Amino acid sequence: MSGSRPSLTDLLDLDVTVDVVDIGANPIASAGRPPYQDLLDRGKARLVGFEPSREALAELLARKSAFETYLPYAVYDGTEQSLRICQSPGMTSLLEPNQSVLSCFHGFDEWAKVLGRETIETVRLDDVEEIGNLDFLKIDIQGAELEVFRHGVDRLANCLVIQSEVEFMPMYENQPLFTDVDLFLREQGFVLHRFIDQTSRVVKPLIVDNNPYAGLSQLLWADAIFIRDFTRFDRLTADQLLKTALIMHDVYNSFDIALRALLTRDAMIGTRCGETYLRKLETH
Repeated sequence: MSGSRPSLTDLLDLDVTVDVVDIGANPIASAGRPPYQDLLDRGKARLVGFEPSREALAELLARKSAFETYLPYAVYDGTEQSLRICQSPGMTSLLEPNQSVLSCFHGFDEWAKVLGRETIETVRLDDVEEIGNLDFLKIDIQGAELEVFRHGVDRLANCLVIQSEVEFMPMYENQPLFTDVDLFLREQGFVLHRFIDQTSRVVKPLIVDNNPYAGLSQLLWADAIFIRDFTRFDRLTADQLLKTALIMHDVYNSFDIALRALLTRDAMIGTRCGETYLRKLETH
């Protein structure tokens, strides 16, 4: 492939839209553009985002498009919880910061200081009526992701792709780690596709370039991409296969998975989209 990358919908002249849910849509705490932004910009996604922070929610509502809906709910297990408000907004969590671990890394003992606690009501993902359908889930809520999955199995039953922050060290007390998330999602029919945005930090007392943000060798967290088991794509519907191909092509440049989804769909309904896709990949 060469040059700029067109959308799958342009390559195949198809009209398909995916339903996206973003749990932890805070534009202040998250770095960079959300993974689905190109789909939104192209009018190929409908988004339901959740953000309990009043300031962050106001910013999201002020700039949203007609394809975006934002709700002030804290998604978790449906019970009353204590939100730990930390010095760094990106550390604020429903879980207690694990200072015995965080103190091993530069900066975190300050960033994770709990400045206050706020009692909040939470909702279960399965109970949110505003979600009509869920194809693509992005979630980043500082260690509480697995509890959301446990109380969202009905929604996850139709979900095709998940991008979830996962941790490899217990940065919060009693926090599920990547292995726990991976095992649970495999039980729901997902497989790990790959990691993106892997983040390491230097273990004290060494420091690199006097920079507390510098990484070296100790992996702390990443975003994990989970997809439906591609060895069983024939269990999906033709519509789900097309949506999978769109997400994997437009968002992740995972052309091999997109092609496999299209070829499986072709065998199912007698089209030749996979052949066309492969030919156009070779010329773009």
